[in-house]
Amino acid sequence: MGVVTKALVLLSMIVCLTSVAYALSGQAIVANPPYVPSTCYGSTDQGVMIAKEHISMLANGKACGRRYRVRCLSGTNKAIRNACTGKTVDVKVIGSCEKCSQNELVLSQEAFAKIARLALGRVNINYEQI
Repeated sequence: MGVVTKALVLLSMIVCLTSVAYALSGQAIVANPPYVPSTCYGSTDQGVMIAKEHISMLANGKACGRRYRVRCLSGTNKAIRNACTGKTVDVKVIGSCEKCSQNELVLSQEAFAKIARLALGRVNINYEQI
């Protein structure tokens, strides 16, 4: 392998490892519509690829509009096979969830269905801000 090829391989590995380092682990919970009103946008509809996060993460509204890329890792019960679709979904934070923990995102049905079997209702995830 040439020096340039080795350098490109090394650079690719560093980029991949860096992106993994910024990913957060947690769980995604499915939310049922309607999705308005929301904490951040009131009655203004923000579409269906949306999420809510713990109120402490919302930072008094500073996190409104924050975007996350979410990937399903597994079902919460490891015995469940094929819980994840293998896809990622990009969501926009539209509000807070007071009853969830800090490592949980509440996803719209449409967003949840992109990454996991909807019937599960809760899955283990990685997510990163984009």
